[in-house]
Amino acid sequence: MSSTKYKVLSTKRKVKETKRVVVAMSGGVDSSVAAALLKEKGYEVIGITLKLVPDNRACGSCCSAEAVLDAKKVAFKLNIPHYTINLKKEFFEYVIKDFCAEYVNGRTPNPCVRCNAYIKFGLLLQKALALKADYLATGHYAAVIYNAKTGRYILEKGKDCGKDQSYALYSLTQKQLKYSLFPLAKLKKEKVRKLAKRFGLLVAEKKDSQEICFIPDNNYARFLRENFKLKAKSGDIVDVRGEKLGKHSGIFNFTVGQRRGINIAAKEPLYVNKIDACKSRIIVGGKTAVFGKALYAEAVNLVAVSKLTKPMTVQVKTRYSSKPVKAVIKRFKNGVRVKFARPEWAISPGQAVVFYQGKKVLGGGIISGKLASSV
Repeated sequence: MSSTKYKVLSTKRKVKETKRVVVAMSGGVDSSVAAALLKEKGYEVIGITLKLVPDNRACGSCCSAEAVLDAKKVAFKLNIPHYTINLKKEFFEYVIKDFCAEYVNGRTPNPCVRCNAYIKFGLLLQKALALKADYLATGHYAAVIYNAKTGRYILEKGKDCGKDQSYALYSLTQKQLKYSLFPLAKLKKEKVRKLAKRFGLLVAEKKDSQEICFIPDNNYARFLRENFKLKAKSGDIVDVRGEKLGKHSGIFNFTVGQRRGINIAAKEPLYVNKIDACKSRIIVGGKTAVFGKALYAEAVNLVAVSKLTKPMTVQVKTRYSSKPVKAVIKRFKNGVRVKFARPEWAISPGQAVVFYQGKKVLGGGIISGKLASSV
């Protein structure tokens, strides 16, 4: 697998040696076009598809048998080598077990964040470097640039605002970003599909996968019951004053902000305001009670800066699909306090909170819980 030497024109200088890049190929249109673009630009491309979950759980997902076959067909079309790596055990240990533990503890995890940090840009990056690759590339809609002034690699939003995936990549370290390539950074989805057709790729019209890869039917509660043999532990549903309103059949059936499934008659619609795992209680209230003015984030990873030396006004996302909102962040205990300009809806412990300055990702962390705005 030695590199072939030849000259490639660059806007800055001539490259004397072909750069080798491993592309994480999911069998979808995005990673397929990423591989095609890199091959077109003169990189030595190696495609790798990860097997992360059993085939009976991966139906239609990014690591199903069908997806692996599609990735192989694309690699054949592009005339690049393709390999499949089995990381089912590691994925279970790093991602699925954490997902289960978080739900049992009344939190709402984002498994894609952990998968990116530990699997794709963790174990797969290690394998790419072992193959003497210069980079690991994916089909994420995001960008990485190097700031020579600060000596840091910067993560930025992708051009396609509707597809931007920088939120799920905030936890990448400087070393991981150093070896990362995102060929779709400046492209919109419509353009990506047109490119797939130009390259003659069979996945040009393939639908995007929306659900979590190991829960194809999107039924989290059933997945936990069937695969972890969790027995539903009933408990009380109480209002914000602690008054008992009814019973529930297991806290892992609920998330903060949820309205359906509470099944309690009330004068106004009730929403899950908080989940108390220790007492197996669901605290509910009216819509206004679900808003929060501040939160505390732990396990913080800073990207654009090495540390927070003073309060900063930023834009914040508390969910992948949420719109950025204005907030002030500052160091607090062993993490970061986030105080919103306006109360934020359904602050959910376990979810990621990501800080932006314009299109630049400043950093992010895991939400521990709501704080009083005066803290």
